[in-house]
Amino acid sequence: MQSHKTYTVEEALKKMEWYCSYQERCHKEVTQKLYGMHMIPDAIDHIVVKLMQDNFLNEERYAKAFVSGKFRIKKWGKQRLTRELKQKDIGKTLITMALQTISDQEYLETFHTLAEKKAENIRESNSLKNKKKLADYLFYRGWESHLVYDKVNELF
Repeated sequence: MQSHKTYTVEEALKKMEWYCSYQERCHKEVTQKLYGMHMIPDAIDHIVVKLMQDNFLNEERYAKAFVSGKFRIKKWGKQRLTRELKQKDIGKTLITMALQTISDQEYLETFHTLAEKKAENIRESNSLKNKKKLADYLFYRGWESHLVYDKVNELF
């Protein structure tokens, strides 16, 4: 029979404080981690509330950090950022607030730089294939269709 380590609420709380201080986390990640530690729902609720009270867990801060990081490092567009945050059960209001931390100018500059850099590396003889490859790449990254189509037609 497989036995698993059991935790007291205090031990689990300490573990979650470290988990949250190491990197911003959302409620869903913390809850999943606690379920993985075989904690009961009442204990999970208690720990999540305590983490929020002590400011280890803050969904607004998480959403802003997530948007900032994924936009600057992975060059994700607003569609992808929104989709990923929704999967983490972040509310619409917080998603909107987090997306507003990106300036329109920086957003467009990042988009144009990303598209132009990718376009340089596409080496198809057929211009339709070039357009498709660039469009697919930008859509995957979560950029809005009007931006993608205008840029694809401009570059090829």
